[in-house]
Amino acid sequence: MNLLLDTHAFLWWRLNDRHLKPEARRAIATATHVRVSAASAWEVSIKAALGRLHLADPFASLVERSGFDPLPITFAHAARVATLANHHADPFDRMLIAQAQNEALTIVTHDRAFEPYAVPVVWT
Repeated sequence: MNLLLDTHAFLWWRLNDRHLKPEARRAIATATHVRVSAASAWEVSIKAALGRLHLADPFASLVERSGFDPLPITFAHAARVATLANHHADPFDRMLIAQAQNEALTIVTHDRAFEPYAVPVVWT
């Protein structure tokens, strides 16, 4: 399975947070490929700048040390966002949905607003 982690799923994984359900933890641990989007890095940067999140290490370092691969945002991903129905208003999550659709990835998330989209999900 090839996964794309929602921002919270990645942070829960790194922090060994109990919110990450055993099924999601197993899926991440056994996945063929795990990706973390540049959209998550952007979201974390904004939250850190607002004082709503503090990480001891740079986000990119955390991704690298996890053995996960960064997923850049491409023009094709941006174009795909324009085709999405407006079920979800969060621009970061809309990008994750577009990336998952374009790259044939399964998203790991707890956000039920992902349900209406044609994308497979592992629920956290």
